[in-house]
Amino acid sequence: MRRALFALLALTLLIPAAAAAGTGTTTPTAPVYDGQGHLVQTPLAPPASTPRLTSSRAETALLAYPNVAHWMRHYPKKDWIKEATFDAKTHSWTVKVWSGPAGEVAQGKVDDQSGAVTEAWTGPQVAWKMARGYTGAFGGRKINEGRVWLAFCAAFLLGLADWRRPLSIRNLDLLVLLSFSFSLWYFNKGHVFTSVPLVYPPLLYLLARSVWIGWRGGSTRAVAVWPVWLLAAGAVFLTGFRIGLNVRDSNVIDVGYSGVIGAQRIASGQSPYGHFPVEGNRKACGKADGDGEIRERIQANGRCESANERGDTYGPVAYMAYLPGYLILGWTGKWDDLPAAHFTSIAFDIACLLLLALLGLRMGGTRMAATLAFAWAAYPFTQYVSSSNTNDAIPPAFLILGLVLATWPLARGTSVALSAWTKFGGLLLFPLWMSYPDALRRPRAKVLFVAGFALATLVSFSVLFLEPNPLHAAWLFWHRTVSWQIDRESPFSIWDWRQYHAGLPDLHLLQRALELLLVVGAIAVYFVPRRKSLIQLAALTGALLIGFELVLTHWFYLYIPWFFPFVAVAVLAASPRPVPVEEPSPLDRETRDLVATR
Repeated sequence: MRRALFALLALTLLIPAAAAAGTGTTTPTAPVYDGQGHLVQTPLAPPASTPRLTSSRAETALLAYPNVAHWMRHYPKKDWIKEATFDAKTHSWTVKVWSGPAGEVAQGKVDDQSGAVTEAWTGPQVAWKMARGYTGAFGGRKINEGRVWLAFCAAFLLGLADWRRPLSIRNLDLLVLLSFSFSLWYFNKGHVFTSVPLVYPPLLYLLARSVWIGWRGGSTRAVAVWPVWLLAAGAVFLTGFRIGLNVRDSNVIDVGYSGVIGAQRIASGQSPYGHFPVEGNRKACGKADGDGEIRERIQANGRCESANERGDTYGPVAYMAYLPGYLILGWTGKWDDLPAAHFTSIAFDIACLLLLALLGLRMGGTRMAATLAFAWAAYPFTQYVSSSNTNDAIPPAFLILGLVLATWPLARGTSVALSAWTKFGGLLLFPLWMSYPDALRRPRAKVLFVAGFALATLVSFSVLFLEPNPLHAAWLFWHRTVSWQIDRESPFSIWDWRQYHAGLPDLHLLQRALELLLVVGAIAVYFVPRRKSLIQLAALTGALLIGFELVLTHWFYLYIPWFFPFVAVAVLAASPRPVPVEEPSPLDRETRDLVATR
């Protein structure tokens, strides 16, 4: 009787299970606990390979999402091409939408169980992860926190503003320099079409201000509220804080990573151009990242290295500058903490601050030295460069050094070349810096300037002679840098928004006209003003660099420190206008010749 009961119970349990197996489905069960409340059996789940949604429903869910639906109104529905792919590991759908010549215009993720849209990207956010606005989309880390950023802004204003004249032009200059923060805030939220237009008003204002100071000369009186020792102490404190922020809570973006790779290539006897680590069809030697990509591959040199395929787009000095950091701290071949990048970023950050102090000491004594050093230390965008560990403090460092040594033509030419062959905007400065201090006199000084530029250029491009065929290496340099930058597409300026075919104007012709005007202006400042003070040289340097950034297709906040030191010198330093040199009268010349013959 007992055996019959057990058999009946077994049949009762097996029959439903067999029925479920026959239908190809598994019925979920509730968790089972023992008498003490311990979990002894987990519920059965449906197979991960069986999605709940269809591809059509996933596509419909993304296209109905508000910001996607709004963006897709720009494109005829008949041109839409949709694709939905199910990921069994994440139980989600990846949906992509294309539209004619605009290419991929929308992308997102849809949760399979709930049908909710978990990610939705449109326009520039599709191809540019840094435009998406989520944490970690770009560099900087801690500096992007509101309280940290605002603390830098407050220190900058508190230390440099003219509190005795709140409505002074000096205070307006400082506020405009900080106003880029509004654009950056929108960028960090992922609102590219709002953030980009907000960049141009402060750039245009600073351009006009720099041109005015370059034409008229500097202010005739300095304005300082705080004692020198307090400004100097503030600069020292902020410098320590900046270093700590870099070491403890910053990251290295691809720009800084490229510097370390280039340094390793040079140290190994190889030109950087055309030899950066790639993904391609190379054998994987690492794990997949969050997007499923395996960046670590066995390269042609036999090393396992993380890919950075477009990292060789800068001038040779951008890689040579990382040699000390690489030789001291090395590189594992991976995109890890990259201590060599941190070392280089901190070194050039401190170099800019110290060189500004030396420049200020030369121009206005200890007060101006403390003011300019404090300005660099307190300005949040200089720390943004440091916390992103990029190479953007290198070009201004060489130019500030050139201002410190401005009376030596050889040093001026060398400084301009080293800056230009880091990032190419410095090439515009060649006529201006050669004309200092008098465009029509001192021909020997101009020869020395050209010699310094030529010598520094030769040293910079010596990396091309590391290759068996230097001519091929030179072609690679052009192809990988200037040529690629000219044809580059980017959403981070108004000039290339036409690529999205969303009713936005095509401004390429205007951009070309402004580029031509910039070149004309770079030549004109050789002659006008004829005699230039050091402040005028700094102001016009800032103006040309701002003009260069205004016409860039790919602009970013990291470029602000390119011109900031020179604008700071122009608006904060005090200098009398240059004294005009009067030509001797004919009578004076005759008297002089008579004395000479006697």
